[in-house]
Amino acid sequence: MGITEIIEISKPRIVVLLVITAVTSMYAASKLVSGIPQLEYVDYLHIIVAGSLASAGSSALNHYYDKDIDPKMNRTSSRPIPSGRITASNVLIYGLSVSCISVIYGFFALNAISAFFIAVGIFSYVVIYTVWLKRRNASNIVIGGIAGSAAAWAGWSAATGSMDLLGFLVGFLVFVWTPSHFWCLAMKMKDEYAQAKIPMLPVVIGMQKTSKFILGNTLILIPYSLILVLIPDGLGIVYTIIASISGGLMLVYHYKLTKTPTSEFAWKAYKVTAPYLTIIFVAVALDAAFHFPLT
Repeated sequence: MGITEIIEISKPRIVVLLVITAVTSMYAASKLVSGIPQLEYVDYLHIIVAGSLASAGSSALNHYYDKDIDPKMNRTSSRPIPSGRITASNVLIYGLSVSCISVIYGFFALNAISAFFIAVGIFSYVVIYTVWLKRRNASNIVIGGIAGSAAAWAGWSAATGSMDLLGFLVGFLVFVWTPSHFWCLAMKMKDEYAQAKIPMLPVVIGMQKTSKFILGNTLILIPYSLILVLIPDGLGIVYTIIASISGGLMLVYHYKLTKTPTSEFAWKAYKVTAPYLTIIFVAVALDAAFHFPLT
């Protein structure tokens, strides 16, 4: 099992995204929650290691379970297992080992609450999304989005040793964003999902209705993101400005998508939606660093 294959089955782009989510949440919690001692660089290193291992292990298990349908889709047919570059058993061993190590590492290097949320993230992505829902129900990615939220909750609780309302709502933002993000990709890949008999939303209800679902979800996401400003001891002006601009840009593209519900325009909308999560969590961290409350 070569290093190239290990990197590929670990899905490094997802690792980076979830680590950014966890680290920014951890930093924000350390600044916004009273009574939290100053974090050291090693504390951030611990969440980076634990989060990276959890994401990599989960992704490998996703590769393993999807080994029968990956050859049916152009996007996934060249993955290490279907292309024969790595054996399925090795991927399974790697995925299980790294996932277990991530939870154990989080327990000892961070705290029990953070380790719990790391485990929740793994379970949500591997069992709830990959094994249970992906091939059975069009709501698959909606419910599976909780895996991304778990990364933010793990980071927040790594700093605080607990979970409060603001921390929960910050993490849940990932869950609310996920459908708008992934359904754009599903529209782009509709024919391939149909060929593999995966009931993604565009396959089940068509492109036009899916585009309306995306717009509807974004209309929920934008006000939800601003709730974080309205709760007691919530976020402030810096976050509000960035969240409003980035959310507004998504809204424009998703409205246009309802007028042009094609795979080509869905791909453009996906490229606008994808950076939103990184931008919004960087905004959370910036707001914590330069906190100017609205009231």
